[in-house]
Amino acid sequence: MGVHRIGLVVPSSNVTVETEMPALLSRHPVSAFSFHSTRMRMHQVSAEELAAMNAQRERCVMEIADASPDAILYACLVALMVGGPGEHQRVEGAVAEQLATGGSDAIIRSSAGALVEALRAMDAKRIAIVTPYMRPLAEKVVAYLEAEDFTVVDWRALEVADNAEVGCIPGDRVMDAARSLDLTDVDALVLSCCVQMPSLPLIDDAEREFGIPVLSAATAGAYSILRGLGLSASIDGAGSLLRADLASVPA
Repeated sequence: MGVHRIGLVVPSSNVTVETEMPALLSRHPVSAFSFHSTRMRMHQVSAEELAAMNAQRERCVMEIADASPDAILYACLVALMVGGPGEHQRVEGAVAEQLATGGSDAIIRSSAGALVEALRAMDAKRIAIVTPYMRPLAEKVVAYLEAEDFTVVDWRALEVADNAEVGCIPGDRVMDAARSLDLTDVDALVLSCCVQMPSLPLIDDAEREFGIPVLSAATAGAYSILRGLGLSASIDGAGSLLRADLASVPA
């Protein structure tokens, strides 16, 4: 059994995705993975800093491609969603073209696209979300998801602008925000609509408490990577998205 190399393109102040993604994929029943990161400078989660961060994308893709990854995850959900509807498709297409020009056959996924993919695989139409963002950015995330034909029934913005602080948001604060949501007739709850806001230890308990499927940007990213590599998307302890093997669901 070979080791699948996963490249992560992350904001420089992010730490959570490099914790939660290995924790998730280390539970895979068959396959093994290694993780390799490249960083884009960003500290404050603002439209201006996100735009400056995205301008570093081509350099970071070139650097991570040198590690010959099997898959690359552009791991900043809001950085793409602020670009408006369909931005994840445009960016994934541009990165795929860049990789092909450089001779890499790595698959490319983004946190934004992975969340859309996962929600569709779950047949979730009415959703609720918890974000760490300031309200204007959270509104852009809501608009992005609604442009993808999801109905965002209710949402919360924790309004943490410092990205390092986002990585330290305690689980009880995330759960308190989730408990304040109107979950009537909701098909799925996105407990953390951000790969930097920790939530992985909460997901199974949240599913039991709320009685609906619960996912996060991290579990959606793992699901999308596994599907893209043609691997089983069945992992214990990470919610029903990964508990029920949906790998055969068409994209």
